[in-house]
Amino acid sequence: MKNTILKKIGGMALAVLMLAVFAQVRAFAQEDTKIEDQNTEQTIEDESARHENAKKLVGTWDVQVTIRNCQTGAAIRTFASIATYMPGGTRIGSTSGIPQALRTPEHGVWSYLGGRNYQLSFKSFSFDAANNFTGWSIVRHQLTLNRRADAGESAGTLEVYAPNGTLVSTGCSTTTTTRFQ
Repeated sequence: MKNTILKKIGGMALAVLMLAVFAQVRAFAQEDTKIEDQNTEQTIEDESARHENAKKLVGTWDVQVTIRNCQTGAAIRTFASIATYMPGGTRIGSTSGIPQALRTPEHGVWSYLGGRNYQLSFKSFSFDAANNFTGWSIVRHQLTLNRRADAGESAGTLEVYAPNGTLVSTGCSTTTTTRFQ
């Protein structure tokens, strides 16, 4: 009889112990889920803020381009351009630095780097006065907007290619940019 009672008490104790363990495991799992949910919410908030910051570049900008000596940084010449940044990371632009009859509009891409910083690249094709294709150029810049996102500055490089794809020359440039109103 004692053994039967002890077995029942032991079995009940084991059942209570198992219940307590499973309850704790479930509580820990719920806590992990809460933490995961909080992390997911934070990630969504971070991604949303990142998306909002990235959108600050979208729009049309007046640009003053200064061609510079790469070694000394000395200004060689300055001219006006215009650039439009579209949602999704594409860009188009035109320049007064080269007559439009000798160069196609600029087509390119941009990406958000974080903070107020962006990276951009664009390409255009060039022609001589007889309308012969003479190659293309690629410009790559890093752009930083001011806190109001209505002006910015950039610096970068130019690569000029011959029609066969051979790199012919390189150059440096900086820009100041203001949002077109």
